[in-house]
Amino acid sequence: MQTSTLFTLRLLIPFALGYWLSYLFRVINAVVAPEIMAELGISAATLGLISSAYFLTFAACQIPLGILLDRYQTRDVASALLLFAAAGSLTFAMAESSLMLWIGRGLIGIGVSACLMAAFKCYTSWLKRDQLPAINGLQLTSGGLGALTATAPVEFALTFTDWRGIFMATAVFSILIAALVRGCIPKTAMKRPSEGIVALLSQTWAVVRTPAFYQLAPASMLSQSVFIATQSLWAGLWLQQVSALSASAAAGVLFVSAASMVAGFLLLGFITGRLNRLGISTPSVSFTGMLCFTLALLWIQIQPGEANLLAWAVFGFFGTSGTLMFAGLSQQFPVAISARVSTSLNLGIFLGAFIVQWGMGAVISLWPSEDGQHYPATAFRWALAGATLLQVSGLLWYLICRWRGARQASNAANT
Repeated sequence: MQTSTLFTLRLLIPFALGYWLSYLFRVINAVVAPEIMAELGISAATLGLISSAYFLTFAACQIPLGILLDRYQTRDVASALLLFAAAGSLTFAMAESSLMLWIGRGLIGIGVSACLMAAFKCYTSWLKRDQLPAINGLQLTSGGLGALTATAPVEFALTFTDWRGIFMATAVFSILIAALVRGCIPKTAMKRPSEGIVALLSQTWAVVRTPAFYQLAPASMLSQSVFIATQSLWAGLWLQQVSALSASAAAGVLFVSAASMVAGFLLLGFITGRLNRLGISTPSVSFTGMLCFTLALLWIQIQPGEANLLAWAVFGFFGTSGTLMFAGLSQQFPVAISARVSTSLNLGIFLGAFIVQWGMGAVISLWPSEDGQHYPATAFRWALAGATLLQVSGLLWYLICRWRGARQASNAANT
């Protein structure tokens, strides 16, 4: 284990840049979507499918990624995958059809699928346990900075170039960050598991089947799915077509929301640590935050014609609370399978984000559009209402599981 500040920065900077890039890719369509729709004549349903391809391929990588990270060098896995992101970004930039956009977006999802999980695995391998909350918080914050970059700064960049030029630039960033990860992250002394792939997959399935996982994970999965699907695409179109803001004004609101997300990553982890010392569990803090996120969703929908900055700030701040479940779950499994626990949860989150983002586009497309790009406000309201119901169902599942657990414990104590 290493403790020096320079060594910690050596680990943090490459992975932080990788996660910054991952979030930039995740959120950027919320700003560039109108240009893409106008240039290529893409409908809301098709746009939702294209944008959600990132989440589908990202999710598909999670189970094999967990096995790879537990068996091979973290730096090799992460740097190799980032080259797929470069190829995907270049494909997206040169696309002339919705199919090529979908392929490019899918390759990007594969390429950045390890940016967070590889970082967590590396930090667990090299740093002391008491260092992990702080560096994990900084890692998550770098993602928030990526979301910030994808809002007003991207809108400003569009005054100098078009969306194709921006994706050309992100292809270059992907290659540079891959080289940085490969060059800076040290090799880990590791003992490969003696089990075969089938046995490792069976262990992963065993993780998913444990009560600790299936009772806690669904609330986090649904909350993060709704947050990611909305923030990364439909929030921008909601602000322009429901709240009737200009593109630059909508980007400004998204910037405030993303800045609040950065604050959420920084402060919620700190607050959770303090509350843990008072006997309040991490899952309980996460649930409370997800409840606040639900209230923010309802607040946004109560007066859809107004872009209330405070509502969008609350949306961004508490939208991060579902990620606290990563810490809550990791404490209940051995370190040897830590990557598979995290990637199993990540699989559910991003598969859900794919379904929610695509589904919202399908709902919006049920209403007529004169030009295939602009839809009535009612369409967006129904789509967001459906997503909110999913969020509520996740919270109800958590409460039911906790109630059943408390009841079983009470019955056991009385027998």
